[in-house]
Amino acid sequence: MKKYVLAIFVVLAILMLSSFTGADGKVLADGTYSVDVEFEGGTGKAKILSPAELVVKGGEAVVTVTWSSKNYDYMIVNDVKYMNLTPGKNSSFSFPINELGKPIDVIGDSVAMSKPHEIEYKLTFTLSK
Repeated sequence: MKKYVLAIFVVLAILMLSSFTGADGKVLADGTYSVDVEFEGGTGKAKILSPAELVVKGGEAVVTVTWSSKNYDYMIVNDVKYMNLTPGKNSSFSFPINELGKPIDVIGDSVAMSKPHEIEYKLTFTLSK
C-alpha cells in the first residue's frame, strides 16, 4: 500500500512540474495559443506586435514575438542570446518563458542607429481573450 501511495505521489509531482500554467494557475494543455504582449521601455519608435504566438509542448512554453521594425538582430532573455529568425523582414524571435502575467526583462539589440545599441524592455504575456 505504501508503494502504491508513493507511486501516485511521484506521478502527480512529475505532472505538476512538467506543466505550464497560465496567470490564473490553470494548466495549459499542449497546443498553440495567442498571447497579448504588454510592452514597456525603449524610445517608443519600435514595439513588439500583439498578439504573439505561444506554443506549449511537454510542459515547456516558447513564445514567438515580432517587432514593428526589421532593425533588431538579437534579443537577450534570461541571459541567453536569441538571434533574429527573419532577417530582412520585421525581426522575430522565439524564446522560452516560465509563466504568464509576470514581467520579463529583455534586451533588444537595435542596429537602426549609427552603431548597435542594446535597449532594455519589459514584456508581460497574458492569454488573449
